[in-house]
Amino acid sequence: MRLFLLRLIVVLTAILGVNYIAWRWLFSLNWDAWWIAIPLIIAETYSLIDVLLFGMTMWQARTRLAPPPPAASATADVLITTYDEPIDLVMTTAMAAKAIRFPHKTWILDDGARAEMREAAESAGIGYITRGDEWDGLPRHAKAGNVNNALSMTDGEFILILDADQIPRPEILDNTLGYFTDDKVALVQTPQVFSNVATGDPLGSQAPLFYGPIQQGKDGWNAAFFCGSNAVLRREALMMLGVLGYVDELDRSVTSSLRLASRVVRKARSHPSAAEPAVRAALDEVAAAITDARGQLARKEPFAEVTYALHQRVDRAAESIVAVDLAAMEEDLKEIYALAAPVPGATNLEYQIDLQNTVSALATKELSPFNALEAVQAVLRSIAIDRPDEAQPVMPLATISVTEDMATSMRLHGLGWKSVYHHELLADGLAPEDVGSMLTQRLRWAQGTMQVLLRENPLVQWGMTLPQRLMYFATMWTYLSGYAALVYFAAPIVFLVLGILPVDTNAFDFFVRFVPFILVNQLLFLVAGRGVPTWRGQQYSLALFPVWIKACTTAFQNVVLGTPLGFAVTPKTRQETTGRPWHLIRPQLVVMVLLLLAILIGLVRIFVNGAEPLGTGVNIFWAVFDLIILSVLFRAVSYRGYSARKGRHK
Repeated sequence: MRLFLLRLIVVLTAILGVNYIAWRWLFSLNWDAWWIAIPLIIAETYSLIDVLLFGMTMWQARTRLAPPPPAASATADVLITTYDEPIDLVMTTAMAAKAIRFPHKTWILDDGARAEMREAAESAGIGYITRGDEWDGLPRHAKAGNVNNALSMTDGEFILILDADQIPRPEILDNTLGYFTDDKVALVQTPQVFSNVATGDPLGSQAPLFYGPIQQGKDGWNAAFFCGSNAVLRREALMMLGVLGYVDELDRSVTSSLRLASRVVRKARSHPSAAEPAVRAALDEVAAAITDARGQLARKEPFAEVTYALHQRVDRAAESIVAVDLAAMEEDLKEIYALAAPVPGATNLEYQIDLQNTVSALATKELSPFNALEAVQAVLRSIAIDRPDEAQPVMPLATISVTEDMATSMRLHGLGWKSVYHHELLADGLAPEDVGSMLTQRLRWAQGTMQVLLRENPLVQWGMTLPQRLMYFATMWTYLSGYAALVYFAAPIVFLVLGILPVDTNAFDFFVRFVPFILVNQLLFLVAGRGVPTWRGQQYSLALFPVWIKACTTAFQNVVLGTPLGFAVTPKTRQETTGRPWHLIRPQLVVMVLLLLAILIGLVRIFVNGAEPLGTGVNIFWAVFDLIILSVLFRAVSYRGYSARKGRHK
């Protein structure tokens, strides 16, 4: 009955929302003030899409029964990731992990390579893993690299991944491993709930709507995703993901290299010396070798054999014309030899981009045939089966973003694996205890999500079902809300200060369409949430608009422009500061000042200038609501940490 009511409200929301937005686009835009009218309607359209995606998420929300008992023969590893967290904090988690009832091995994955951490682990009989010398000077891939390194050193059939501050309960494996009796289940995600959150959740750390109705909704579409911690994964699925990813990346690299090599050879044919019979024969042989290699790869012949044979044929062709033409070789070779060595510290992606850009530039030059073949050889030398630009060739967890979780589960779903959301508190975490740490954490989450959107947009990942693609896209879509929030804050200010109304209509036509939609919209969240408090989450989704905008812009710069994007570990203890860190919320403070000024001007216009009270009053109410939304940041900045005795802030 509840699901029927929920679906009815979803349908009503969609009908009323589409009716309102269609009317806004077609009949109510103030084209004389297009510079605010257009952004406002775009923001409203964004919000409608957001609520429709939420409605689809909840359409078949799934509440699971208890899983069957786990197989007695199952083996498990518990991996606790750490970088620089306090030793006692990590050991508290590790000792709780060691006490998990189901037979398992516990490992601390110390990316900080601390001698004191090793000593504490070994003295407690807990496994200790850190990275070896093979990682020196190569991309580390943050937490994903840490776990990938450990996967090559452990052998458990199932892997429970925990952050250093997520203290597991003894029954965590007993209550989750049973799902894996279904051979297609690759992931079981459990909630992340924090035990050090003060009354009122001043930093918005808890996410009861996400770790509950939303994940249950995604679970109904087989799209519940990995959240980085408190999750159990099947090793077989991860290793399959790593191997297939390795093959796909190698295939892309070889295909791209052969395409560039073909361009260089075609260009060389126009060189005057190419008229020589020996030179022409050598170029024909290289062109034929490249064509043959493409055909062999299309037939799925082994990479190593194909590339080795290609190397041999190109080398023989180069030797046959070595004395034909040496003019201009020195200048060209400077560029060619630069292809053979990556820039120190460059990632594999950055190196491949540089490689392709340089060869593309060479392909437009009048290279001599010999220099052209040197360029082809340089391209082929960049193809390495063992991936020397990485510490290990197979990377099971995705390394395309600063957060490894979403991309990994998206790829697992793309391969046909299933996921499960198990709605039971099985680990107790620690939330950030100051506003700076909270902002660092939210920025990293948002940046990682947007990196995945830009690099592997789920809407075009055809291995997944359409609902699965939409479920991932829905989460990514929410991080665009920073731009919409900026417009929602600006619109009442523009009207109250300048008297410019972006909506060109009368009050009745507007309210008869807007009010029913907004009321049903709120009813949808109320019914979907089943009493779960959502107000704090709504506040922060708008109040952190500078964080979301920064995440979008920096992720774009990283993916499209190649700007480095560092990985920031969320501090697990309160970061002491002198005074209150108002500078961290400076953009929001500016908006609040502008809203206050706009309200004062609006009141003057009503009571002194005799302005029309309805429209002005509505915008004053809107501005006051915006101030209430942003006011949550005052408590966040004033927050002094959690007091366990009172359950309040200090």
